[in-house]
Amino acid sequence: MHQLARVSVGNSNPIRIMGIINTSPESFYKKSVFTDRKIIEKTAKLMEEEDADFIDVGGMSTAPYLKTLVSENQEIKRITDAINAIKKVSKLPVSIDTCRAKVAEVALQLGAEIVNDVSGLKYDKNMVNVLEKYCPSVILCAFSSKLVGGNQVSQAKKLIDQSVGLALKSGIPKNKIVVDPAIGFFRKKAQGTIFTKINSDWLQRDMLVLKNLNYIKQEYPILISVSRKSFIGDLLRESDPANRLYGSLAAETFAALNGADLIRTHNVKATSHVVQIVKNLQNFKKGL
Repeated sequence: MHQLARVSVGNSNPIRIMGIINTSPESFYKKSVFTDRKIIEKTAKLMEEEDADFIDVGGMSTAPYLKTLVSENQEIKRITDAINAIKKVSKLPVSIDTCRAKVAEVALQLGAEIVNDVSGLKYDKNMVNVLEKYCPSVILCAFSSKLVGGNQVSQAKKLIDQSVGLALKSGIPKNKIVVDPAIGFFRKKAQGTIFTKINSDWLQRDMLVLKNLNYIKQEYPILISVSRKSFIGDLLRESDPANRLYGSLAAETFAALNGADLIRTHNVKATSHVVQIVKNLQNFKKGL
């Protein structure tokens, strides 16, 4: 049985929901940014009430089309304040969204139980040492520092397999690993540093991945993060992330029907309702 922190995930378990708390003003969706401690407390408490299973904390945006790099110390300060605030009011497991080993270690010392690394442990070579020391649950994203061509669905699986190998080598048990195909992080060009360069259309790549989740995840639970992302904006011709709620919910519904085990979202209550409807319709067995 797979577990992310203290929560069973995958297989016959319900689709789990991960709420997003960003502390980085550089983030692409400004309404997801919380820097005031009291507001973070209020937001975390509300997420718990709205049926989130986890809270994911980020201190540096990794949107590939923005210049978002901040110092390691700045990222540490942001996530320290946020995790302390969340732990004060909520019992939900905390995930740290970072690709930096020092940031991850500080978060784990503060009580975070999950490392969510958008580079799949490939950005900071010291990340595997942190995993070895603390043995947290991990979310491993598809990522490459080199140009990736060919079939992008097969490539997503291949890159994830590489990261799974790194996690297993550092002593993380198989049942503490969740994978993520990294929707939005495969681009022809970008301003940020954490993205995978491809020579094909990024929008087509993301849509193909969402249609092939069961092939990509294999034996590991898969997390999907599509909330308000640019592929939804492109499909809807909607440049403002604040206006992408309905598109996000449609994409999350599609992901839930196609094999997603966890959904990471800015919209906990709305996504919770999506998951409940999908589950009830899938489990409905009354004959005609």
